[in-house]
Amino acid sequence: MRTVKVYPEAWPLNKPFVIARGSREQAGVVVVELEEEGVKGVGECTPYPRYGESEASVLAQIALMLPQLELGMTREALQTALPAGAARNAIDSALWDLACRQQRQSLCRQLNVTLPDTVHMAQTVTIDTPESMASSALALWENGARLLKIKLDDHLITERLMAIRSTVPEARLIVDANESWRSEGLAARCQLLADLGVEMLEQPLPANDDEALANFIHPLPVCADESCHTRGNLATLRQRYDMINIKLDKAGGLTEALALADEAEQAGLTIMLGCMLCTSRAISASLPLVPRARFIDLDGPTWLAVDVEPGLHFGSGRIDFTAAS
Repeated sequence: MRTVKVYPEAWPLNKPFVIARGSREQAGVVVVELEEEGVKGVGECTPYPRYGESEASVLAQIALMLPQLELGMTREALQTALPAGAARNAIDSALWDLACRQQRQSLCRQLNVTLPDTVHMAQTVTIDTPESMASSALALWENGARLLKIKLDDHLITERLMAIRSTVPEARLIVDANESWRSEGLAARCQLLADLGVEMLEQPLPANDDEALANFIHPLPVCADESCHTRGNLATLRQRYDMINIKLDKAGGLTEALALADEAEQAGLTIMLGCMLCTSRAISASLPLVPRARFIDLDGPTWLAVDVEPGLHFGSGRIDFTAAS
């Protein structure tokens, strides 16, 4: 018989996180603990309002699974018992963690994945004035970040990008519009990004209005984020995007995320690995996908005033995986 605990946590941020759809000052997560014979596995998710999720709705979904979890529910059974989303991710992650701890193996070792000692990742520059964004980019660059993810909305696009590029001319840049653009003018904006050496554009159009990308000739790769959750999206995505951003909270856990990565690669789509605002617990669950990703965007815990203990070892634009591997 398993013991199951479920509870929410609020983690204050070290500064506001501002994107096209709003600002956040804390990371609200839900944690699942599963214990069998003194061995405990832990999983974490971040409910996301964009996908119709709240702390209350995720807690309610998990509560429905408690009887089955206490009786030994497997990862395989979970995939059909809950839809993809944050609630399933928290349980899936806890089941993986429990199995690994029972076998005294790391998650990567169990999946025969080898992590490098250090992986360089994107560090996010959130929306602000052009001058403030350029200043933030410079601070990240001076602290060692070499890949910067620039958050944009539908305003001051040229001014913000020009300010950043002139301030950090050698930085690698990727841009995330978080669905805030429209098809009108998209070609000109993509050409601007390409001219400034931006390496990828993430989710420029709303997920339910991205059909304009089907016949869109673009000078840089376009990545699906809000448009891509599970393998069920791939048939449409392959005609519109070059890449997909895999996040465990969207896929409903590592189990589906691994299968999604397999099918995406078979379809010729490149992988980006992302996260929500979260603690190191959530990042640890996604580590097996690190070697498969062209862009790694796992800086969620770097926005926290304090991370969970023990946590991963983050620097500016990098994670030291020595302890995790």
